[in-house]
Amino acid sequence: MNRIGLLTSGGDAPGMNATVRAVVRTGLDAGMDVLGIKRGYNGLINGDIDRMGPRSVSNIIQRGGTILMSARAEEFRRKPGRSKAIHNLHVHGIEGLVVIGGDGTFRGAQQLLKEWNGKVVGVPGTIDNDLYGTDYTIGFDTAVNTALDAIDKIRDTASAHERTFLVEVMGRHAGFIALDVAVAGGAEIALIPETQTTIKQVAEALTENRSKGKTSSIVVVAEGDEEGGVMHVAAELKKHHGIDTRVCILGHIQRGGSPTAADRLLGSRLGAYAVELLGKGKSGVMAGEINHKLVA
Repeated sequence: MNRIGLLTSGGDAPGMNATVRAVVRTGLDAGMDVLGIKRGYNGLINGDIDRMGPRSVSNIIQRGGTILMSARAEEFRRKPGRSKAIHNLHVHGIEGLVVIGGDGTFRGAQQLLKEWNGKVVGVPGTIDNDLYGTDYTIGFDTAVNTALDAIDKIRDTASAHERTFLVEVMGRHAGFIALDVAVAGGAEIALIPETQTTIKQVAEALTENRSKGKTSSIVVVAEGDEEGGVMHVAAELKKHHGIDTRVCILGHIQRGGSPTAADRLLGSRLGAYAVELLGKGKSGVMAGEINHKLVA
């Protein structure tokens, strides 16, 4: 394989730049041309494609976000949009493509493979940790630590004012961030999509804690929990159980910031491995890590 393309798509995740750096430098070391595609599948459709060299990825391993930028690509969902993308792949002589992203990114890659005769390898870049085939996704560790730092600060205020705080964390339809943050942060309750916990159970637990002399509590709520979001939980606790709470939605701060060492290492390993897989002619697979071993 002589020429590969590289894109980041969907929600950004800390460690994506480490992955981009690894893909570029591994590809160049193998004698390949490496082309960076900006703004995900939109860039593929619009021909926003540039050649990358060693200096293109200098001093980026510690940066959050993605130097290739990212975007949602509605046009790519339709056949005419994908036809434009495939035309640009041919024009630029791209034989293999590394796509870094999450669930939506991989769905797009699967569809592309049905219509293009090139090779595609995915790299799991998402804070949600919700992809099969890898123990952890790139960005998850940083997101957990970012949320944990915020909850540590919130606990100080909760203790000072003897209050109950409901803290919503990201994760899409998965509760991995919420569960890890809740355990590491010493939260009293975690509401996650994978297990059903009713608001009545939350109220009973908080009331019991109060009766035992606990003056403050932290409840971590996953954004995808079946109870309908943190504002709904707060309203129901107040309306039906007389429990007054304060709400904090951490939001997109979890997606930004300098990646942890774990995410830099994971991004570097998986980026390099993705290029190796393309070099071996592999396609339609994701580079993952299970039990500290690289897997496709």
